[in-house]
Amino acid sequence: MSTLDPFTEPFGSIFSDSMAVCDFDGNEYTYKGVEPFAPFEVHPGAHTLHYSSNCFEGLKAHRQQDGSIKIFRLSDHAQRFCQSIAHLNVTAPPAELVENIIADTVAANADDTPTQPGSLYVRPVFFGTLPIIGAASAPTANAKICVMTSPVGDYFKGGILPLSLYVEQNMQRTTSSFGMVKGGANYALALGPTLVAKQTHGVDQVLFANNNDVTETGAANFFLVDDKTLITRHLDESFLHGITRASIITLAQELGYEVQERTITIAELKNWQGEAFLSGTAAVIAPVCKLIFDDETVDYSGGKPGHNTLKLRQALTSIQAGLAKDNHGWLTPI
Repeated sequence: MSTLDPFTEPFGSIFSDSMAVCDFDGNEYTYKGVEPFAPFEVHPGAHTLHYSSNCFEGLKAHRQQDGSIKIFRLSDHAQRFCQSIAHLNVTAPPAELVENIIADTVAANADDTPTQPGSLYVRPVFFGTLPIIGAASAPTANAKICVMTSPVGDYFKGGILPLSLYVEQNMQRTTSSFGMVKGGANYALALGPTLVAKQTHGVDQVLFANNNDVTETGAANFFLVDDKTLITRHLDESFLHGITRASIITLAQELGYEVQERTITIAELKNWQGEAFLSGTAAVIAPVCKLIFDDETVDYSGGKPGHNTLKLRQALTSIQAGLAKDNHGWLTPI
């Protein structure tokens, strides 16, 4: 168990003492169980190092009021992880096996789970281990799955503080057919524009809106909300199908908001009189107070977290922490 403070250390920089490992030999997955957390020995010719045969997942386990630990939307994350593996043209493991591996890892590191608003961040990762450097047009035949955990506080330093975004109108977030895959290459594509925008405009993130089509930031889904309506981009293969996104939509409908999943244009962003926020497993819900365009700057909700944003955030985090009834079976006890 780590003695470092997850509320002061950088998000995801503390690692628990145990991890779970599962190997794929081209035919079947062999789960080796939980073992001490330690580095891997990777062949320099491993497929993942040359042809990006890797993907990952991110989910959280939360400490409840009674001290027990529950995993949020375990089955949905396991299914998305398997979907990402399949998009690498590798036979995916059974989702039930992934669920078991994740649950075992969380159970082994349960003592690392901070109290709210902290959580135990869970990171399953898949990578191709076949030692071959002449297979650019072939998938890896061997692979490894590792599940690790990290006690975390808030993703953004300072907690629930409003963010500023630069609206990128000329560059795609990622390739149109691979955006829904949580692959390492996907995140690398967004890194350059994000670093440039931070240095040039002093923003926190980049909102990609190529061809007048607002999609997502480098690592989070984007929403507009006012007292009556919740708006977000409709799903396709060009961006990530966020599980936090889906949770917010469900809760918003229950709270009486009209939910619209559709195209969002630049003009709508500039004329919007309500609030905006980002969503994702790590950040949960992060309010957006400012959008910076090349020709103007737009402020939302007076530069402060809006009341609708905070209402939705509270509804979600209350379920995760066991403070509100879980009517959807989203929490899995370990």
